Amino acid sequence: MDLKLVPQAEPTTSECAALDAVLGAPGSSWEGGARVTGVDGNTSAGGHAARERRHLLLPALWALQERIGWISAGGLNEVCRRLSVPPADAYGVATFYALFALEPRPARVVHVCDDIACRCNGAGELVAQLEERFGAEGDLSDDGSATWYRSPCLGQCDRAPAALVAVAGEEPLDAAQAPTSLDAVLGLLAGGEPTALPAAPVPQTGDALLRLLRRVGRIDPGSLDEYRAHGGYAALRRAVELGPEGVLREVKDSKLVGRGGAAFPTGVKWEAVARQPARPHYLVVNADESEPGTFKDRVVMEGDPFALVEAMTIAAYATGCEKGYVYIRGEYPEALHALEHALGAARQRGFLGEDVMGEGFSFDVEIRRGAGAYICGEETAIFESIEGKRGEPRNKPPFPVEVGLFGKPTVVNNVETLVNVLDVVERSGPSYAEVGTEGSSGTKLLCVSGHVERPGTYEVRFGVTLRELLDLAGGVPGGRALQAVLLGGAAGSFLGPDDLDVPLTFEGARAAGTTLGSGVVLVLDETVDMPRLLMGIAAFFRNESCGQCVPCRVGTVRQQEALARLVAGEARGGVERELALIGEVGQCMRDASICGLGQTASSAVESAIQRLHVFQENPA
Repeated sequence: MDLKLVPQAEPTTSECAALDAVLGAPGSSWEGGARVTGVDGNTSAGGHAARERRHLLLPALWALQERIGWISAGGLNEVCRRLSVPPADAYGVATFYALFALEPRPARVVHVCDDIACRCNGAGELVAQLEERFGAEGDLSDDGSATWYRSPCLGQCDRAPAALVAVAGEEPLDAAQAPTSLDAVLGLLAGGEPTALPAAPVPQTGDALLRLLRRVGRIDPGSLDEYRAHGGYAALRRAVELGPEGVLREVKDSKLVGRGGAAFPTGVKWEAVARQPARPHYLVVNADESEPGTFKDRVVMEGDPFALVEAMTIAAYATGCEKGYVYIRGEYPEALHALEHALGAARQRGFLGEDVMGEGFSFDVEIRRGAGAYICGEETAIFESIEGKRGEPRNKPPFPVEVGLFGKPTVVNNVETLVNVLDVVERSGPSYAEVGTEGSSGTKLLCVSGHVERPGTYEVRFGVTLRELLDLAGGVPGGRALQAVLLGGAAGSFLGPDDLDVPLTFEGARAAGTTLGSGVVLVLDETVDMPRLLMGIAAFFRNESCGQCVPCRVGTVRQQEALARLVAGEARGGVERELALIGEVGQCMRDASICGLGQTASSAVESAIQRLHVFQENPA
């Protein structure tokens, strides 16, 4: 293939070393290695062998980014040479992700969250003070060694405000900082070391009724022995006793549905993959919880990583998956390290690998780190990203259970869904289904943040009301009045003070015209400027749209423009006409967008207009 590389752009020795660590040393001069003499030097292997390495593109780009702080033309040339990827194609992938930089950038970068939950906890003031003391985002420090940028939600809403520091080099450093302050951020920009994070708030720690969170905060998450001493791997042994068919039966009997928002029956999905004759089968864990206000999966991965590894192994055993991938948010360095350690320990002790627990089946897991793209939370966009492409959703059908990752049958579940499986297998499906309600079995993890006394991850039985949850979290602090609750995240809906008796079940949320979504419960008091908050949500969707389909690409822009005119008091044709336009654009996005991003991009905005009467001069 004639790659037509960028002329006169060669990689540095450091960049080549970073790529060698991911891709291995180049085999010939055709891919950047030493010239081979004789006949062998006139030929190059490629075709299927080269295409099969395309999935290494994302890790290779990460290697360059972490080594020098940005991806140079020479570095990108070397990636293309090594993987036989056209430069225009690789450039399109690299520019798709917000955490990658293709222009020179300092080795030290601090990303400061200014999304909803952090704004409720002073991020607006923090950013303003940072601009005054340091300079606008992108400005360099006096010695040119550091800079900062605003960031969408970093998934640290339970301990907001938050920042993420990235330091490039031979031993790169990534660390979340939450809660943070102006002095802390300035210290990081001056070259200071990040501080150790406090434990994630789990207000119910020690509660005997907890199932999914029962070990979080109580055991050393890095100790496999402690995990086993607290019931770990009992579920996998029980699964082997049941056999694959028995596990499928228990999961179906449990009525467990997906916890990522779609609420599809887990047992039906697993059985569909297990019955597919095509091989191999793949298991993909969606740990890219980029929905603003969501952090429950992070809490599980940081506090109980072996639970996810065990649950993945059970799912793979039941569905015949030989290989698993965890697609994790690029903004979750602590969770990434916890999982890497857990996977290594599980392999060493025989719980992963060629012969799991000596039971005659093989399964192993690889981690793929996302790079800042909300759309990659969509299941087929994850496939594209893992395969080394832009994270754009696929049209369905075909569905992932038939044609998924690498074109093979694939199980896709999020972290919370899988961790529920441990309880299902240990207690039996019918016993699990007795908890909760007829249409919503088991327990639910909810991410409570914003203006609330005790933010954190809560585990409740399906059926409690929103009011009961807020009481559990201590309500609004300082005696201030509740203005609204954003349920389900930016893709969810707003509820007002009169809606607090909504039962937190899938059916209860639907009946109330809302959704549980990813489990976000973001509490907003009377001090919040709702019109400007809606502007922020609209800007988020405009920025995160992958641009593949017209309804979403254009609709998210038009929605933000209309809101901007309303906020500025410059409505075209009057407020009612602008609100009607927002409704029409929203309907178009729901009807014609390829994926859930476009289909839900107007949900929160329209619910605020309809339920909270935002912008309406004379609400009914």
